[in-house]
Amino acid sequence: MSKREKLINKIVEKYEALGENPDTYLEGLLHQSPIEYWDYIQVESLLSLQKPVTNFKDEVVFIGYHQITELTLKLMIHEIKQLIFNDLDEAIFSDKLGRLTRYTDLLITSFSVMKNGMSYEDYNTFRMSLAPASGFQSAQFRFLEIYCTPILNLVNEKGKERLSSNPSLDELFKNIYWRDAGYNQTTGKSNQTLSVFEKKYLKEFKALAKEVEGKTLNEQLMRIEQPSEKLIKSVKDFDYNYNVKWPLTHLATASKYLNSKGENKAATGGSEWQKYLHPKYQQRKFFPQLWHDNSILDWKK
Repeated sequence: MSKREKLINKIVEKYEALGENPDTYLEGLLHQSPIEYWDYIQVESLLSLQKPVTNFKDEVVFIGYHQITELTLKLMIHEIKQLIFNDLDEAIFSDKLGRLTRYTDLLITSFSVMKNGMSYEDYNTFRMSLAPASGFQSAQFRFLEIYCTPILNLVNEKGKERLSSNPSLDELFKNIYWRDAGYNQTTGKSNQTLSVFEKKYLKEFKALAKEVEGKTLNEQLMRIEQPSEKLIKSVKDFDYNYNVKWPLTHLATASKYLNSKGENKAATGGSEWQKYLHPKYQQRKFFPQLWHDNSILDWKK
């Protein structure tokens, strides 16, 4: 039997096992057009998504950069979901942690597009047309955090001081670190950026937190008996790159455009960006059990 005949037999067996008529699918193949790159990748649709609201040329760079970031976060979530919803051995777990670290490296290095790829004057003009929109409002960023670790690990020290002894999920979300960018503890009011963000996504965040309770990436790691030093290093590399190195790179970029001339401009979302963006303030750790105090800040020193 030739290779072609074996292949046809496998196709027939596949559809017969599904209770389908193989001839229907073979005839469909006969009339199906070849797949072209531009159709498969949806290039024309992808390239039509950059829609600036001003006439400044570098706004296209700004939009394109953030769309690349969102696509990268989607790929990261794709990997994390495989880790938390499947029973994977250590080798695969370690491999996917490596992928997550490489994606985070991409997020970090791509910031040079923002830092060195836009006109200082143009950016500081066209960004005023974007308020109150802010990168803070990236829902994928928050989804990724929820997939990675229990919500309590996303509450910083000041937030934990406000928690009861047995906080509910609602209470945890009221004190989650990222609310500090837009919620005034004194007045009890949220700014517009946070208000519309929570109105759109908060129910989804809470639903996801319930869905992954006991299954987060942190908790899947803890189920591995005697994880190897290689795996622990992979986990710590990802934790550090995502929760320390990337925020510091973001902070350095913001500093160039908002404070390089000592002007201390406000962020479009209205946050105290110098304070909020620093990992010492956010205090995110996906795997706090692997770190002592603030040792995550010094991991690569």
